Amino acid sequence: MRTLFVPLAVLAMAAPPAFSQVAQAAQAGPLHSQSSMSAPSGTAAARVQEPAGPLTLRSAVAMALQANPGLSSALREQEATEAAIVQAGAWPNPTLDAQLEDLRRDNRTTTLQLSQPIELGGKRAARVTAAERARDQAASALAGRRAEIRAATVTAFFDVLTAQERLRLAQDSVGLAQAATRAAANRVAAGKVSPLEETKARVAEAGIRVELMQAEGTLRSARQQLAALWGNPSPRFTQVDGAVDQLPTMASAQDIASRLADAPVVRQARLEVERRKALAELERARRIPDVTVSLGAKRVPASEGENGGSRRNQVVLGLSVPLPIFDTNRGNVAEALSREEKARDDLAAAELQLGTDVAQATERLRSAHATAETLQRDALPGAESAYKAATKGFELGKFSFLEALDAQRTLFQVHAQYLLALADAHRAAGELDRLLGNEGEAIPAATLTTATPAAR
Repeated sequence: MRTLFVPLAVLAMAAPPAFSQVAQAAQAGPLHSQSSMSAPSGTAAARVQEPAGPLTLRSAVAMALQANPGLSSALREQEATEAAIVQAGAWPNPTLDAQLEDLRRDNRTTTLQLSQPIELGGKRAARVTAAERARDQAASALAGRRAEIRAATVTAFFDVLTAQERLRLAQDSVGLAQAATRAAANRVAAGKVSPLEETKARVAEAGIRVELMQAEGTLRSARQQLAALWGNPSPRFTQVDGAVDQLPTMASAQDIASRLADAPVVRQARLEVERRKALAELERARRIPDVTVSLGAKRVPASEGENGGSRRNQVVLGLSVPLPIFDTNRGNVAEALSREEKARDDLAAAELQLGTDVAQATERLRSAHATAETLQRDALPGAESAYKAATKGFELGKFSFLEALDAQRTLFQVHAQYLLALADAHRAAGELDRLLGNEGEAIPAATLTTATPAAR
């Protein structure tokens, strides 16, 4: 039977792609052991060491990018598309056929045949191209997710920073209310005012204490939302370190216009068009039938009259070509073309929606920016001056308690409006960063050092 396998060895040498790939895969080992498939250290499975003391924005962004579960999910998707490229480039496997005719020994005919499908029409190249477009899309989604996480971390960081300032303001308000209550009690004891003034002061102090408890709850919630970005349900950091009164920079119209074309959502939609185009090319290539070549050996009984009746070998050659009569892949081609057009429509819709969202976020940032600057420049100094004058006049008996209380409430309301405008400005800036993508930009310098707000 040794001579029967000689043609099989010849066929194996004639089909090097399939056999060489199997050998290479056996030497390479599992996919996950390759360097291109190894997961970097910045995944959600990695443990981050959250500081127990003050937290800076740079540290918060680094921890979120290292341990956010959503980022790890996008990374796994990218790894999956890398593996899909490997599979798309695989050659079809050969087929080994064995046939036995007639079970009687003298009349038995044995055939061994090795068949190798050969893809025509560029199917393998089209598969690889489609898989590469999916890989590019996954990489873009990963970059967009990183930009989203960074923008969410910056926004949550400033929410905590604003909540800290609101708590400080509420604590100062309680101290001022206690001082007003003591002053009213002293004036009542001296017989200068009615006991009703002291009652009003105590009621006002109770209301401010309620505001203090609300500010404490807001701060706890903001800290939990920030820590959740790196997967920690119980924050360890005591406070965040930054300048709350530093407004975000207003981007120019030219800068926004230049970043619109490469925004994550637009880039993702554009890559989807490219992927659908590659899939349409693959379906067109599948309309061309593949051929299968075969080579084998056939061992047949000896013909009558041959000396000794010995068996003899015959070489078997074959070629198989499907006839595209009933299935021409017309439906799949039409479907792929329609989905390509749909992807182009989605791209146009994404560009339109992005322009609207960016315009709204820009307007919110501009409005909050102007409001905060106006309050800081005009309202806060006047409210502080009026409150100091009213408090001193009340202590000297020149103003009533209602006048002093009204000045105090005005000051606190202006402070609250100023902090709200700052928070709105940072949220709008974070929304712009999320829409336009700013993963590679540096951390704002204003957040790296602690500054005392000018409105204090």
